[in-house]
Amino acid sequence: MRSYMKTTAIALALTAAAGAAKADGHGVEVLHWWTSGGEAAALNVLKGDLEGQGIGWTDMPVAGGGGEQAMTVLRARVTAGNAPTAVQGLGFDIIDWANEGALANLNSVAIAEGWDDVIPAALQQFAKVDGAWVSAPVNVHSTNWVWANKAVLDANGIAVPETWEDFAAALEALAAAGVTPIAHGGQPWQDATVFDAVAMSALGPDGYQAAFVDLDPEALGSDAMKEAFDRMAVIRANVDENFSGRDWNLATAMVINGEAGFQMMGDWAKGEFLNADKVPGEDFLCFRFPGTQDQVTFNADQFMMFDQGGEVSAEQAALATAILSPSFQSAFNVVKGSVPARTDVSNADFDACGKQGMADLAAAAESGNLYGSMAHGHANEASVKNAMYDVITAHFNGEFDSETAVDELITAVEIAQ
Repeated sequence: MRSYMKTTAIALALTAAAGAAKADGHGVEVLHWWTSGGEAAALNVLKGDLEGQGIGWTDMPVAGGGGEQAMTVLRARVTAGNAPTAVQGLGFDIIDWANEGALANLNSVAIAEGWDDVIPAALQQFAKVDGAWVSAPVNVHSTNWVWANKAVLDANGIAVPETWEDFAAALEALAAAGVTPIAHGGQPWQDATVFDAVAMSALGPDGYQAAFVDLDPEALGSDAMKEAFDRMAVIRANVDENFSGRDWNLATAMVINGEAGFQMMGDWAKGEFLNADKVPGEDFLCFRFPGTQDQVTFNADQFMMFDQGGEVSAEQAALATAILSPSFQSAFNVVKGSVPARTDVSNADFDACGKQGMADLAAAAESGNLYGSMAHGHANEASVKNAMYDVITAHFNGEFDSETAVDELITAVEIAQ
C-alpha cells in the first residue's frame, strides 16, 4: 500500500469515529443498484475495506439492474443540492455528469496511484473528461455471455453451441423435453442485453460498430439487422409466459434451479451462481454467445465522485484509492463475476469463468475486438440507447415484425440524435 493511502487512513482514523456516517462528515454515502445476493456480497468487500480504515459507509441502494431508477433518484438529489459522496455510474452517464460540472477531479489520486498506466484506454474513455479523472473504475463486465445449467444440457445431449444454428437446435431440444429453453426477464435493458449479443453475431464486429457506435443508417437498415430481429423472435418463442417484468437475478435462479437451460446475461450473473454455491464447469457453464466467440462487448461499473465543495475530499480519495488497489480489484471481482479494471491483477484467485473472462478481455483488446455495449450505455449516449430500447422491446413483445422493427430503429435513432 502506498504511503499516500497510509497517510489518508491515519488522518481519517484520527478524525473519525469508527463506523461514522456521512452525517458527521467522516464517511461516504454511496448510491448504487447492487441489490441482488451476489452483488451485495461483492459490495461488502468494498464496505469492509473502507470500514477497516475507520471510514463510515452509508448505503443508498436503489433496486433495478440497469440503473435507470438509481439515475432518477440521483437527479433528484443533485437538483436538491444534496448529492451523495459517490455514485455507481456507467459509460456516457458519467460523461454527462462531468460535462454538467457535477463531479470532483480525481487527478491527485490518479497520478499518485499511476492509473493511466494500468487502466485500459477503453475504460479511460468513460472515466476521464478533458484530461480529468472523474470516476474510479471498479471492474469490466462483458455482456455477450450465455449461462447454462450443465445437468440440464447433459440430460438432453446438448453440447456447448458454436453457431446460431447449433443454439437454435438446442432450444428446440429443450422445448421438446418440456424444459424452458431460455430464462429471461422482460425489462427493456434485459431485452437490449440479449439483442446486443444477437446483433453482434448477426452483423459481425464491423457491422456492430457501424450500427451502434457510428449510427450509420445503412448498417441500421441492413439485411443483417433484420436477421438480428428474426433471431430475437426465435428467442422470444423460447421464453416462458411469465417473463414480463421479471428481475434478471430471478431469471438466473431459473437456470440455477434447473427450471431453464440458458440465460443470456452479463457476467454479473455468475455472482448469483457462486452465491448459490455452484461451481463453474460442474454445475453451470459459461460461454460466449454463438458467433461472438472472438468479441467482447463490455460495460464497466465505476464510482463517480460528486463535487463536495471544490476539491476531492479525503474520504472520496480513500474510496477511490481502495477501489483501484490490486488486492481489492481481485477480491471484489472474484465475488462479483466481473474482471479487474486494471491490467496488472493476477488471475490466481479467479475461477474457470473468471480466468476465461480475463483472457477473453485481453485477447479482444489486443485484436481490436473490444466493443462498448450498446445495451449498457457504452456505445452511444443515453438518448440513443433509450430510443433503441424502445424498438427492441416493442419487437420482442410482438408490436413489430422484423422488417418494421428495422425501419423503426432507423427512425428512432435519427430522432434521438
